[in-house]
Amino acid sequence: MNHIPYGKQSIGKEDLEAVSKVLLSDFITTGPVTKEFEDAMAEYCNVKYCIAVSNGTEALHLVSQVLLNKNDKVLTTPNSFLATSNSLLYVGAKPIFIDIAIDGNIDLDLCEQAIINDTSIKAIYAVAFSGNMLNQKKLAYLKRKYSILIVEDCAHAIGAKDDTVKAASCTNSDASILSFHPVKHMTTGEGGAVTTNSKEIYEKVLLLRNHGMIKREGLAPWEYEMIELGYNGRITDFQCALGLSQLKKLDKFIDRRCEIAKKYDKAFENTMIKPLYTFDGKSSYHLYVVKVDFTKLNISKIELYNRLREKYNIGLQIHYMPINKQPYYKSLGYGDEITPNMNKYYDECFSLPMYPLLSDEEQDYIIKSLFEVLNP
Repeated sequence: MNHIPYGKQSIGKEDLEAVSKVLLSDFITTGPVTKEFEDAMAEYCNVKYCIAVSNGTEALHLVSQVLLNKNDKVLTTPNSFLATSNSLLYVGAKPIFIDIAIDGNIDLDLCEQAIINDTSIKAIYAVAFSGNMLNQKKLAYLKRKYSILIVEDCAHAIGAKDDTVKAASCTNSDASILSFHPVKHMTTGEGGAVTTNSKEIYEKVLLLRNHGMIKREGLAPWEYEMIELGYNGRITDFQCALGLSQLKKLDKFIDRRCEIAKKYDKAFENTMIKPLYTFDGKSSYHLYVVKVDFTKLNISKIELYNRLREKYNIGLQIHYMPINKQPYYKSLGYGDEITPNMNKYYDECFSLPMYPLLSDEEQDYIIKSLFEVLNP
């Protein structure tokens, strides 16, 4: 069996043609196709505004630059990629790590308790981990009762929905971010986006994306004015052409991910392998995460990881090492937070291959191989 990675892009002939068309046009950097992509993404997510940027990390950075001030306290999750909390450090804000719930998402009940205990807390940066929607009713309640800023990191969750609320619609948040990295649901190579229903946030992010520069009436054609300290967060038109092409196939990609998830669910019923959550129609399954209690087995997590890679050519992945335990964060004084759920989750979790091009034969092979290693 050829190597089976935990995730990979799905690129077709129509994607190549879309990119080639733009490469042969007058605009290859940020231009008209970027705006077309932004409008299409806003429509898909049921949100007023979308700003495409160079990557998901820059989306988080620009949102943080707009919403936060130095020393603002922000509740966030240890169960994410580094970029989520790093974006707070970029602007001098103070991450406060809150334990996760049993579905891998930040525990919003613990967030409420933290807000009650410290009324100076400014915001919540909540991640829709693995593609699983955050509890929208709870987000709405927290925003209404405590007037707190909420940013949804939907890098894993485009296409997910909770009843009528779609991921990145900002129905109950101030802003959301998306990622279009190749292992995500759709790709622009590298790339990301900010979504919001606030015109003020939209205009500020647009300004910061392009060096803080404006062109105003009365200036010479070559002149521009820098009115803020901005950044280069631009994305290219050829990336956005790929994004537009991918967006047309996104729902089919998600449908296939859901089929794969349901097959995994069935295979692991009443076994030692426990899905992080079972299919309920709310997740768009960027990841399929399972947990195993290795204390009850004769194999360790690292042995499972290495054996599946070396003997079976299957690429497991771990999502994620707790951010607050990273050396840099420990150097800032983090690492001793009371996060029993996160600690137990990290001891037990691993992500199985999940992407639209994964064949039924390959999935059967993954399931069979996993049981062989766990039950020697």
